[in-house]
Amino acid sequence: MTIRNSAKAIVIRDNCLLAIRNLDAQGDWYILPGGGQEHGETLPQALQRECLEELGTIVQVGTLKLVREYIAQNHEFANQDSQVHQMEFMFACEVPAGYTPQSGPAPDSYQTGVDWLPLPDLMAYRLYPQTLRPILMAGMPKGPIAYLGDVN
Repeated sequence: MTIRNSAKAIVIRDNCLLAIRNLDAQGDWYILPGGGQEHGETLPQALQRECLEELGTIVQVGTLKLVREYIAQNHEFANQDSQVHQMEFMFACEVPAGYTPQSGPAPDSYQTGVDWLPLPDLMAYRLYPQTLRPILMAGMPKGPIAYLGDVN
């Protein structure tokens, strides 16, 4: 099993979080924009490429805020992706002024849209990792980089 690096964008504007909407049998669920790092890319380069594919726009990548480890066999979706071991690096990012949420030219197969989620209501959404909901309800994380651990 290899460990996969993933770069994620935390975009907060007007007290809302920009999130990728996906659909499964239980309904809508959300993740931060971003994805896997390819050989030869820096994490910010991977994040810019992934956001262009998923959001249809270039993001301005800021500082690293959170690091999450995900070892699938330890979590609720172990029966679907038990071999996944991923490191997620979450950066503060900005989208251009006037950006309207829309899927980009190469969204993931399960992506159904892009939405602004109101920060005070994050607990009502299936946002993964779920650990992010109470953290981001307070806005953009401040202070030193936080390692969240092996969480979902």
